[in-house]
Amino acid sequence: MTIRNPLEWGWDQMRLAGLAVGMRRAEGTAQERLVTPLPVRRIAAGDLKEALAKGLQDFAACRTDAMFVCVIYPVMGLVLARLISGYEMLPLLFPLASGFALVGPFAAIGLYEMSRRREQGAKISWPDAFGVLRARSLGAILALGLLLAVIFLAWIAAAWEIYALTLGPDAPTSAATFVRDVLTTSAGWAMIVVGIGVGFLFACLAFAVSVVSFPLMVDHDATLGAAIGTSFRAIAANPGPMALWGLIVAGGLVLGSIPVLLGLIVVLPVLGHATWHLYRKVVS
Repeated sequence: MTIRNPLEWGWDQMRLAGLAVGMRRAEGTAQERLVTPLPVRRIAAGDLKEALAKGLQDFAACRTDAMFVCVIYPVMGLVLARLISGYEMLPLLFPLASGFALVGPFAAIGLYEMSRRREQGAKISWPDAFGVLRARSLGAILALGLLLAVIFLAWIAAAWEIYALTLGPDAPTSAATFVRDVLTTSAGWAMIVVGIGVGFLFACLAFAVSVVSFPLMVDHDATLGAAIGTSFRAIAANPGPMALWGLIVAGGLVLGSIPVLLGLIVVLPVLGHATWHLYRKVVS
């Protein structure tokens, strides 16, 4: 064994990514396009536990590789926090941080591809995540990602309006003043209660359209309507387990945000891989 220089290592990783894309393209040529929602199964809380266990196994099989794919997200969060450190944008700090969960399913598409390949018995590494770029349903994947981005922006706009109607519309004079006003005034508590309620509605919408949609489109050549329809079917057939899964994801993201979002380096790939296995259990 020899120690390669960074240029050699980088070239090898790019070559592997290219091979992964090519393999995905060849694999997808035989698929039949799905235009109607697929049947779904009923699941129980035990299935969620098994999906999480398999997600941990996938993460363990490529620990450093999955971290490499996902490390960009907590870094983006830290950069964003730095950019909005000015007091004018301070009221949007929490809405922006929590809003990342709305677009998280799209950010995890590479992880679904890695779990799919490992399920087939292939040895995986991070370049395999790029195989999703040759999925025949890539257009539908990007369209759903755009829809989640629109939901995210609508949530940010709503959060600002809630602030303007309660503690605003003027920007806080300091971080300490803002925190004090939020926690010790009736307007601040009104902002918290209304914000949580409205944010919950946005989260439910994003969850409903994406809980199994992205894994389905990674796995099959499916239209956007077929994928979203299957996702709605999955929730209608399993309201309790799906609600519990949403709480697990939300709780995991909260824990992963401590300290300073670094825990997301582990939480994001585990939840991403586990979502793939949840899809396998729900979709016939």
